Amino acid sequence: MRSKKKVFITGANGLLGQKLVAQLVEKGAFQVIASGKGECRLPGTGFEYVSLDITNGEEVGIALAQINPDIIIHGAAMTHVDQCELNQAACYDANVNATAYLVKAAEAAQAHFIFLSTDFIFSGEEGPLDENAEPAPVNYYGETKLEGEQMVMACKTKWAIARTVLVFGIAHDMSRTNIVLWVKSSLEAGKEIPLVDDQFRTPTLAEDLAAGCILIAEKEATGIFNISGPDFLTPYEMANITAEFFGLNKELIKRADSSTFTQLAKRPLKTGFIITKAREQLGFEPKTFRAAIGILAKQIILARS
Repeated sequence: MRSKKKVFITGANGLLGQKLVAQLVEKGAFQVIASGKGECRLPGTGFEYVSLDITNGEEVGIALAQINPDIIIHGAAMTHVDQCELNQAACYDANVNATAYLVKAAEAAQAHFIFLSTDFIFSGEEGPLDENAEPAPVNYYGETKLEGEQMVMACKTKWAIARTVLVFGIAHDMSRTNIVLWVKSSLEAGKEIPLVDDQFRTPTLAEDLAAGCILIAEKEATGIFNISGPDFLTPYEMANITAEFFGLNKELIKRADSSTFTQLAKRPLKTGFIITKAREQLGFEPKTFRAAIGILAKQIILARS
């Protein structure tokens, strides 16, 4: 019997990492090695966990030479856009240097390198975008992710880039909020909430992003894939759909535009992805935003029980 392929995941304690590990373990077709900074915060069994500081090149080299993975899914990154603007050295270390160390280790192992990227590599002047759109980041986070992409495209092993947009979902310990949870709790508390209607995204359920990455791994696909939700929406529209789903007061949702919010880092106004390539080549079929809210609603109940 052929031994299972080894898949190594960075950022396993994060939202995407949790979903990746859970789905891969459930499939049972891979040997799953999860890694993160510090101790394992993942529930369940069926995987190995390695504590690893991916910004330490020597540590990465030693660990991955021992593991010798067939596939690396590199999801770890510094993603808080304003923090990236404030702490550019830390952002560069996490998003560029760490990627360089992992690419080098992937080349040594001849592993299939799958890199998670973002719609924030684009200017936001037009959307939705396909895989051939020209990147032009408007913030430091976007610049570092684009530099990571360029490094991956130049690597001497099989590679794929999974670009995504506005990932939302529920961590097993309910430790993170997201637009759906925030809108739900604010409206339940009777708070008025301002939401912009001039930013456009294709919000992505974390489970769908994980499934897309796994499809890339299973099909040994290479190149760039847009892996996002199918609905092109503004945050104002997302809030209204959320309110409708939970039967909450939509009148508390107030239209705003981006100029009324002061954020340290500039955000692209219009992105969102066309996912035709992922649908046709990978068989990727993400949930609609409304269906995704239904999944979260069930998860909230389970998390509280």
